[in-house]
Amino acid sequence: MYSDNQTTKGIVFDIKTYALHDGPGIRTTVFLKGCPLSCRWCHNPESQQLKLENYIRLCRMADHEFKQEETVGKWMSTQEVMTVLEREQLFHDQSGGGVTFSGGEPLMQINFLEALLYAARELELHTCLDTSGFTTAEKFRKIIPLVNLFLYDLKLMNEERHIQYTSVSNQPILKNLEMLLKFQKPVIIRFPVIPTITDAEENIRLLKNWLLKNGSAIKKLDLLPYHHIGRGKYQRFEMVNKMPEIKEPDQTHISQLKNFFEETGVRVSIGG
Repeated sequence: MYSDNQTTKGIVFDIKTYALHDGPGIRTTVFLKGCPLSCRWCHNPESQQLKLENYIRLCRMADHEFKQEETVGKWMSTQEVMTVLEREQLFHDQSGGGVTFSGGEPLMQINFLEALLYAARELELHTCLDTSGFTTAEKFRKIIPLVNLFLYDLKLMNEERHIQYTSVSNQPILKNLEMLLKFQKPVIIRFPVIPTITDAEENIRLLKNWLLKNGSAIKKLDLLPYHHIGRGKYQRFEMVNKMPEIKEPDQTHISQLKNFFEETGVRVSIGG
């Protein structure tokens, strides 16, 4: 399958080597461009559009200012991505790591993702998929057997609020997650802690109830506190930051959330 798909192409906007928080061991994280969600707190806003994008940056060097064009995204073939992964394979093998496909939303480039997963399997690489789970059941079912570990986002349990803050329904997400659990695939739930939005009393309660019902089928819950790292990107790419006033949650509150969710019997970690 890999040999037949070496020339399959997709848009990649970054490849991060020596990644330590995207699954077990030392990993290479491949970020695919394009996402059907528009989360207000998105820290990779340049990943949302499924196309190459050109931006003009104002740069400074000493007392001199100049403009520089920057392209976000690059067409890459399966073979080109595998070449990068092969260079890092010693680190993967020695640490029990592998490759993580992230985004954006990798499922938005389903054919490219499938080709990459087959290629990674041929290299005997451990594969993680960092996903919102938003796609059709048919497409999702295609890649389930090819993924060793799912890093699965759960943001808002109420459908109306999910639409309000991400622009899409959470129903396909929850149904695809249910499918994963039926297939008994290893799943780590990732919960972004966004003050006043995901980190709201009703949503916390609904997530806890879901964990009480399904927690025995997942490996653990990762709490991902909101941070301001993405602010510079909104300025850099001249994009509108929809949450400029939201503050980062303090460590005491995050620790309290951890204790609260651990009451379900699920193992909980902070930051993945």
